[in-house]
Amino acid sequence: MGKYSDGAEILRLRLRMTKKKMLRMTLPSCHCEEPQATWQFRKRMCDCFILILSGLETTFCLSLFCDIVSDSDQDIKLSTKLNLNQGTRWKILPSVPDEYLNASDLPPLVAQILYNRGVKPEEIEPFMAVDHRLEGNPFLLPDISKAVSRIYKAVLSREKVAIYGDFDVDGVTATVILVEGLSRLGAEVICHIPDRFSEGHGLNVSALEKLHTRGAHLVITVDCGVTDLTEAKQAQEMGMDMIITDHHIPLESLPRAVAVVDPKRKDAVYPYPDLAGAGVAFKLLQALFYKDNKEKWLARFLDLVALATVTDLSLMVGENRYLVKAGLRELNNSSRVGIQEMVKLAGLKMGELDSEDISWVLGPRLNATGRMNNASTSYQLLTTQSPEEARLLALELEEKNAERQKLTTEVLSRAREKLATKLHLPLLIESDESYSIGVIGLVAGKLADEFYKPAIIISLGSELCQGSCRSIAEFNIASALENCRDLLTAFGGHPLAAGFTVPRRNLAQLEERLMSLAMDQLYHLELRPELVIDAEVPLAALAGDIFNLIKRLRPFGRGNLQPTFLSRQVEVIECRNFGNQAEWLRLKLKQGNVIWQAVDFESRRKGKEISPCIDIVYNLEESRWNGEEVLSLNLLDFAPAQLR
Repeated sequence: MGKYSDGAEILRLRLRMTKKKMLRMTLPSCHCEEPQATWQFRKRMCDCFILILSGLETTFCLSLFCDIVSDSDQDIKLSTKLNLNQGTRWKILPSVPDEYLNASDLPPLVAQILYNRGVKPEEIEPFMAVDHRLEGNPFLLPDISKAVSRIYKAVLSREKVAIYGDFDVDGVTATVILVEGLSRLGAEVICHIPDRFSEGHGLNVSALEKLHTRGAHLVITVDCGVTDLTEAKQAQEMGMDMIITDHHIPLESLPRAVAVVDPKRKDAVYPYPDLAGAGVAFKLLQALFYKDNKEKWLARFLDLVALATVTDLSLMVGENRYLVKAGLRELNNSSRVGIQEMVKLAGLKMGELDSEDISWVLGPRLNATGRMNNASTSYQLLTTQSPEEARLLALELEEKNAERQKLTTEVLSRAREKLATKLHLPLLIESDESYSIGVIGLVAGKLADEFYKPAIIISLGSELCQGSCRSIAEFNIASALENCRDLLTAFGGHPLAAGFTVPRRNLAQLEERLMSLAMDQLYHLELRPELVIDAEVPLAALAGDIFNLIKRLRPFGRGNLQPTFLSRQVEVIECRNFGNQAEWLRLKLKQGNVIWQAVDFESRRKGKEISPCIDIVYNLEESRWNGEEVLSLNLLDFAPAQLR
């Protein structure tokens, strides 16, 4: 590694937003969005310095900073902003038992991280290898054999098959997987991706009627359908067979269909229930190709599975880790010209893409068209074989993403202003006719992050209103909506992310009941965000091969969080602000004979306010400089050192 003085080199780079906003709490969700600043702005020249400190045993370097203020639109999936003024709790996980340490030849710190993630001693080797041993047998999925038989019947009898998708990245990629996959088997395939504004999520009777008119005999859903009992029945009455593939939680009753392929069915024995919708579609294709000895074709769809799994923030455990790792390899060598153009316009480089690039750059662009109008643009981008068309479609995605960012900012500003007098309440509810349903989930997620309270944003219609909810660990929003189901036309979701449709005449009663539930469950609690810490370590413990071993735990995500550490009694030997508004901190930290460079994107504190000795909570981060990996500390929180 060369020697450079402070500020001597200027580096163009992309800001890895997860360096400052990696998952702090276990918050599931649906749509990850990139920061408000466009990616082109994030390519601004950044101050890069590598300071070599002589006479010390260990030297580490901080390298990369960005001078763009960015406030993420990462829908609820990632907790993107911890309000340190609320007093974040530091929760240190229990120490690894001696018997666990003895069962592994790994360093104790790495064993601690694996133990924290629930990895059993016999699972350590395949967990770190992330290879085909993590794959599930597709024929263990419920009704999979029925689905395979019916699809082959359609292929052999030349029936027209319709793929019914969804408007987010998961739904669009799943649609592409089955359209292209079934076409390779010789099927005559058409598809339908619903419009968020006119049709909404899930099966729509009008859309099914159009597919019937187009001659569809078999409809296969992806990323939807498992709760659409009425619509599935009507499709059957039209004379169309249904195969449901979904990854959402079913109701007590299943839809009338030839097959309901969903790993979350109560009777499912599939070992990995947390597949994304595109993951379920891929497993169906895997079963189909296995029967026809065409498994060699499967790899080309893994880039789409990775895009969906990461963007939909599926649990990064088990098979999902294998699919994402293999999918990233395929993505970096993708022959899809649309992906190549999107990557180029975003300022990224093929061959260097990782899961963070999906989360913060590619996923938001693919989601943007579905949020602003219709997701067909994203579908076309992923399927086109024309470089010129790909370039135009990628430009359209850039424009739609910029529009989405602007609209999100506007709605957030209006909602925050109207909520100013309600911040004492345990539940934040805000509604307006002007709120676009394409961004209300993003706004609710931002408010929940900012105030650490459940937030519901409602788009008012003349007769029906649509709401999007984002919550916190202490309040199960899906359960709350279940308690209000008599008032709702439709609802669904997860404990921390949900949505609903409500007749406007019921809205006041709904708000009153939800507020009452929140009062009962939250009012007596001291609501504060929580930082979960893997281990308390001295800075010297991070030397040697530790980081290389930690990298083998990738890909990180929900269920396999980026490791977080606590070090106490760290001396601040240099501290200064940087950024457009001097809102961030770069620090030089010393403990014993070890020096690390660090950056703080979270606290928004001034350098003169920092104590000379602090306790720090942080992630290890790496950047590349002159072909070498450079390590630094990404501070998540810190406080004046406590005497121990």
